[in-house]
Amino acid sequence: MFKLYIDPGHGGSDSGASANGLLEKDITLLIALKIGDIFRNEYQNVSIKMSRTKDQTVSLTSRTNEANKWGADFYLSIHINSGGGTGFESYVYPKVGRPTTIYHKLLHEEVMNTNKLKDRGRRQADFHVLRESNMPAVLTENGFIDNEADSRKMKDETWLDDVARGHVYGLAKAFNLK
Repeated sequence: MFKLYIDPGHGGSDSGASANGLLEKDITLLIALKIGDIFRNEYQNVSIKMSRTKDQTVSLTSRTNEANKWGADFYLSIHINSGGGTGFESYVYPKVGRPTTIYHKLLHEEVMNTNKLKDRGRRQADFHVLRESNMPAVLTENGFIDNEADSRKMKDETWLDDVARGHVYGLAKAFNLK
């Protein structure tokens, strides 16, 4: 049984980035719920646990502690970027081992195949959820909420479905899921 921990970034009192009538916490939750639904409905031997399934505040420590205690095989953190850019980027913790870099590459490629965004590359960062999780972990930044073209996509249900499917296809390829 493949155990996937899905972490929709922010939530509750922490809205994350906001612009163009959107809140990061809402978009990350929509994408994460879609990922969970696709796995539950279309894949075998996948168990899903989410850090949140509604708009609630969950600390970073609570998120990683829950994933570690559960014994997740993979930690997926979904985010939306801001700061004047455009496109998609994904992150792993610096100096991770070979399995994580392979999973990262496959996940990044599959999301790029579906999201119609500029590729900002695979990156490394010292983010809490990447550093404190005991399993391979990737954090994705799915467009810029403060970029008009990117945010227009975030308002499109089909685009949200495609982004979710990209994440699913990447993980299915990385972990040979049926």
